[in-house]
Amino acid sequence: MIALVGAGLVLTGCGADPATGAQVAAEAERMLEERTGVASEVRCPAEPAAEVGVELRCVLAPEGEGQEYGVTVRVTAVDGDVLDLDVQVDDEPTG
Repeated sequence: MIALVGAGLVLTGCGADPATGAQVAAEAERMLEERTGVASEVRCPAEPAAEVGVELRCVLAPEGEGQEYGVTVRVTAVDGDVLDLDVQVDDEPTG
């Protein structure tokens, strides 16, 4: 399992606004590529709340693998318009 902690996602607008699924996915993609060296596509549901403890289930598709993995993205801290994220990739591909 790949676990990444401590990414800072800067939200556009006020800190109380939810992040979009696309913003969270883009940050997860950046974190995963930085740590693994493999570019991946991550898809997350829309508008997670900007609150500590909020958890999203996303889908990860590493380039060139032809498989998808589940990803859990958890908001670990909120500081104004910055969310800190914990990203954990499932050990086994889905389906």
